[in-house]
Amino acid sequence: MRPLVIFGALLIAIGIAGLAIDNITFTEKRTVVDAGPLKVTADQQRTIPLPSIVGVIAIVVGGGMLFFDRRARS
Repeated sequence: MRPLVIFGALLIAIGIAGLAIDNITFTEKRTVVDAGPLKVTADQQRTIPLPSIVGVIAIVVGGGMLFFDRRARS
């Protein structure tokens, strides 16, 4: 397979996943107090919103890569 086909298919898969998932949530551990042998940590939950337009753009660009690769073969 050509790299253009692989990258295009990967972009389409990422775009579909981006449309299925609204946002990414992860937990970050922070050290609040660090006084000698005493350490106090806190878990903080972070959320990164994913706009739907990013998924649509990834699908369109990936489809374009597949289309132009087939056209270049002809």
